[in-house]
Amino acid sequence: MTATEGGGRLRAVAARLRARSGVDRVTFAVVAVVVAAFAARFYRLGARTAHFDEGRVAYWVLDYAASGNFRYRPIIHGPFLQHVNEVIFGVLGPTDFAMRVVVAVVTGLFPLAALLLRERLRDIEVVVLAAFWAFTPVVLYYSRFMRGDPLVAAFMVTAFALFVRTADTGRRRYFYAGVGFVALGFSAKENALLYLLCWVGGAALLLDHRLFRAADRGEDWTAVATAHGRRALRVGWRHANALLFGALCFLAVVGFFYAPRGETAVGPGLGAALSDPSLLPAALREATVGSVTALADTWVNSPHQDHAYLPYLGHFLATLRAGGFAVCVLAVAGFVADRYRSDGPSDLVAIAFYWGVVSVLGYPIATDIKAPWATVHAVVPLAIPAAVGLGLFVRWGRDALGDDDRVSAGLAALVLAVVVAQVAVAGAGQVYQTDHREGNQLVQYAQPAPGVQPVMRDVGTAATDHAGTDVVLYGDYFVDAPGATGPRRPACSPWQQVLPLPWYFERADATASCVDSAEALTRTVERARPLVVVARADDVSDRPAALSGYERRTRLFRDRDTRTHFFLRGDLANATAGG
Repeated sequence: MTATEGGGRLRAVAARLRARSGVDRVTFAVVAVVVAAFAARFYRLGARTAHFDEGRVAYWVLDYAASGNFRYRPIIHGPFLQHVNEVIFGVLGPTDFAMRVVVAVVTGLFPLAALLLRERLRDIEVVVLAAFWAFTPVVLYYSRFMRGDPLVAAFMVTAFALFVRTADTGRRRYFYAGVGFVALGFSAKENALLYLLCWVGGAALLLDHRLFRAADRGEDWTAVATAHGRRALRVGWRHANALLFGALCFLAVVGFFYAPRGETAVGPGLGAALSDPSLLPAALREATVGSVTALADTWVNSPHQDHAYLPYLGHFLATLRAGGFAVCVLAVAGFVADRYRSDGPSDLVAIAFYWGVVSVLGYPIATDIKAPWATVHAVVPLAIPAAVGLGLFVRWGRDALGDDDRVSAGLAALVLAVVVAQVAVAGAGQVYQTDHREGNQLVQYAQPAPGVQPVMRDVGTAATDHAGTDVVLYGDYFVDAPGATGPRRPACSPWQQVLPLPWYFERADATASCVDSAEALTRTVERARPLVVVARADDVSDRPAALSGYERRTRLFRDRDTRTHFFLRGDLANATAGG
């Protein structure tokens, strides 16, 4: 069977499926993209060792599940994942797979939002946009990662598409849905505010476009600006009830997620407030004003963003080159082609391009570390003009085939092949095959090596039947206060250095302690026979005599350094050898 015959049969099967489902071919194609997106996200979803940030949030989810107490901690960002994963862990159990499920599901469904823009984009552009949102390598990598950034990107861009749909149809249900997604965006991470600022700035530039065109036509630009202002006021007044209801819905969703739970020092828990309505104002105040105050104290009035701009911008651009190169290049092509078309530029393409460019320039200022996941916020809006750019090449190729222009058709096919190859190769190589190597620009520094997870899994399995101390942390790097107690476990270890291990300890209900001298290590090993002793390689020049019956496994605790020894007790090491 030839390739042509095979393609014909595939199209015939697709046509039959479309006929049976009753959906048009664009919707069918986007749904097919979503199905493929789910497969790409769920393949070996739990195989990667938890990242520092994943372990930190997952630990507090387990703490919330055990204590019933929750309060907003700005340092770990929005509370959406804590509340939702508390439920997920109750159903699936606390695993690396389970903690990433919500992000994988939300970002897997995200490409459906492309259908909301059908009034503004051609059919091929809608499908390409869905594919970019599903498979752009940096988006795919962090769609398999428990973090708020891919969630806020999916929620806020979907909200934007719903607001565009509201303008196109005049139907309020799209507006209310958009407000709900904005609220979910704020619950996922606080940088949802930056999306609103980008939209406002983009709208201002669109108004500027209209004023320039008015001046070119010889009209008074001040009169045109006044007319637009009056029109906006009329629309706002006509829909004042919808705006008010939307604001109340926003407060309800934000209040639900940010309100404290249980016994906390910051205010009444939501459960108590629902039982006693007189406490609701205090709970809502803590969820809103209290959260804003805590956010400002942690991120605004702090030195977190006190860093040089150019190195962070360079890192951001390097990540875009590695994980979003095709989208960035095509976005420029799509913007230029759209801007100079005969009937004038599209508002959608223009605002998405401005939004993406401002994100590229702005996020290196907003981030406190060199964070590859921040590039997701630039890639998702740039995907809109990129879809227009790739759609342009598809139309050129199709027209060239119709005109029997083989040269032009070949050039268009070459562009398509290069784009598909870049996305496929980068996705396969950086998302799956080399998810932990120094040369992979998508991997953030605080990602432990793959071998850490199996060790922790073995310890967790054995801890179920082991009495006493299960884990001992040894040496200056992992120990700062032996015998200390506190709300974080193990309290004897510096939190910023030991993560993500507390997540693995907590989910296995493993008891961990700390020792800071060879003598204390000897006493602890003789008395408790712990399952594993963990020490940074630099703190253990040779195997301590007390660990003569232990097998050493050395792993990188960070992306490219922090060699760490895991000394497994002999019987456990033998039982799990080759696992």
